[in-house]
Amino acid sequence: MNITVSGIGYVGLANAVLLAQHNNVTAFDISEEKVKLVNKRVCPFEDREIKEYLTGKKLSLRATSDKKEAYSEKTDYIIIATPTDYNIQKNYFNTSSVEEVISDIDKISPSAAIIIKSTVPMGFTAEMRNRYPKLTIFFSPEFLREGKALYDNLYPSRIIMGDSGQKAVGFVNLLLEGAEKKDVPVCYMPSTEAEAVKLFSNTYLAMRIAFFNELDTFSELKRLDVKSIIDGISFDPRIGNFYNNPSFGYGGYCLPKDTQQLKSNYSGIPHSLISAIVDSNKIRKDHISAMIEKNNPKTAGIYKLAMKTGSDNYRDSAVLDIIENLQKKHVRVILFDPSVKEEELFGCRVITDFNNFIKNSDIVIANRMTEELNAIKDKVYTRDIFLRD
Repeated sequence: MNITVSGIGYVGLANAVLLAQHNNVTAFDISEEKVKLVNKRVCPFEDREIKEYLTGKKLSLRATSDKKEAYSEKTDYIIIATPTDYNIQKNYFNTSSVEEVISDIDKISPSAAIIIKSTVPMGFTAEMRNRYPKLTIFFSPEFLREGKALYDNLYPSRIIMGDSGQKAVGFVNLLLEGAEKKDVPVCYMPSTEAEAVKLFSNTYLAMRIAFFNELDTFSELKRLDVKSIIDGISFDPRIGNFYNNPSFGYGGYCLPKDTQQLKSNYSGIPHSLISAIVDSNKIRKDHISAMIEKNNPKTAGIYKLAMKTGSDNYRDSAVLDIIENLQKKHVRVILFDPSVKEEELFGCRVITDFNNFIKNSDIVIANRMTEELNAIKDKVYTRDIFLRD
């Protein structure tokens, strides 16, 4: 099969590499830098499995920034994995990048089946089908962790397909062919229901994070041993010992925008919980900021912006809101993060030498602990209880 993936990000490149094991895959992106890196078999971001497959596996994969080359008439499937963002002020989900790709495909390669992997509002795929009645368009959500995007495609928890026609089934079989795990549950459903699965799944995970964060806030203020409480709760098999490590709040590519998007879908519908999940995350970040301020630091050192160990993505990181809160209280903030190349970022001076960073920090703020910080534990403020994501 000839397959094109539009968007060289976590989702796009993970799908491209997975499918390039047995198919001819073209990765398209407007970024010339990303295109050059992929053609050199270099991963543009942190993902161990993608790096290993790019350098160690036989893949039929090439990248281009030429639309006509990417969406050629010979293409069987085109996967859209371009970024979409939610604007809180306008209560609007920006799907312009996805719509642009669909418009290009309609003009260049209308016979190709389109699979939307980008997160979109409920009803978006049906709207696109109505707008472009000659095109075949499906929605198939991704459930990937940052830094583990290819691994989660090789060993998927399930495959959700927003259609049950021949081309949709054919695409699912291509995913299964590339996966290492073979007994994968497959759920076929209408596109709007598939879109709902994505939003509700991520909002449930956000709810779980918010629950354990509020438990941690309670324990911190009441001076209780939070680890004992979480252990006691998590031994209940109905709850489980996962997604229970306190943090500064949920962040990253998916959870903030997906929870906001789902909340907006509840306009006019009786609810309380969905809005509370969104509100809880802001309350948590405000609490973390207040606890840091109690130490009266003149200079607060931020140890890495990314939410997860092994990730270099700090998009919508909870740490960014904490930086902003501290700066509003006139606390000087400095930053240590090897992934940052600028000398200054978000109004923070970037210090590249770890020892110099520690020396200049009255308090070190770390969402996740690492071995590097063990020697200065007394100086670190973190809510990382279990030393894992």
